[in-house]
Amino acid sequence: MAGEPQDDCLFCKIVAGHVPATIVRETDTTVAFRDINPQAPTHVLVIPKAHYADAATLAAAAPELAADVLRETQAVADEDKLESYRIVFNTGTGAGQTVFHAHAHIVGGRGLQWPPG
Repeated sequence: MAGEPQDDCLFCKIVAGHVPATIVRETDTTVAFRDINPQAPTHVLVIPKAHYADAATLAAAAPELAADVLRETQAVADEDKLESYRIVFNTGTGAGQTVFHAHAHIVGGRGLQWPPG
């Protein structure tokens, strides 16, 4: 069920503390941690603590929680002193989503090209 922890979800396991992660920020509703395969000097994931499969599902079911995720991306960028950065939500396998728990990538600290790839 949407919003409920999923036993087979890596990010739910990080939220529960069962899988280690380099956590940089945590609020009542979100967790931010360093990506294990960074694509830039700053590459942090911000996830809602509640499980939603992707950004579209999160936005439709819990827009206030989606706003919390976005607010935290700004907080991470501020802490890493990023003047410019990219926020990416991959939705679906065709877009590169590999963990089906909504999450925002904050990527910065180097020049980023467009289109991204």
